[in-house]
Amino acid sequence: MIITPLFVLFLVIVFTLILLFMNTIDKRKWITIPLSIVITPFVYFYAFYPLLNIFSSYHHEKYFDTKVWLSNPGFRYEMFDNVLETDTLMGKSKETVTELLGTYEWLSWDDANNGHDENKWNYGLGVLPGAFNSKSEAVEIVFENNKVSQLNHYQQAIKFDAKE
Repeated sequence: MIITPLFVLFLVIVFTLILLFMNTIDKRKWITIPLSIVITPFVYFYAFYPLLNIFSSYHHEKYFDTKVWLSNPGFRYEMFDNVLETDTLMGKSKETVTELLGTYEWLSWDDANNGHDENKWNYGLGVLPGAFNSKSEAVEIVFENNKVSQLNHYQQAIKFDAKE
């Protein structure tokens, strides 16, 4: 376990709240302080921390890895920030992008040509964890002269196919 300043701060807050609650039950310090010390880790790890994860949209970030990208598409959002920060795809050819990300999942629609645009590839990134996330993340890769010129990150509504 890694001890971070935020972890210590949250633990102190939980301890303080438990101590204040225990003082409403019993005013004897020799009982309330040790009992609060014992109860704090349980309340933190079984109540506070799970609620914090449910209601925050924090997610772990990972370095880009082609094998993970291809084998676990639901966790692509964890690697996408690294792809943006390091310009992993910028200036790459379509062949290189296919090697790194696999075949595109869908093409963007071009209204002018009334068809799919072969220079706008889309990949699904998955759904960010959190209680109120109702949209799927995706990225559109735009090619100009067979080279990546732009990455457009967007959200789309999650659609479920109706079974007949």
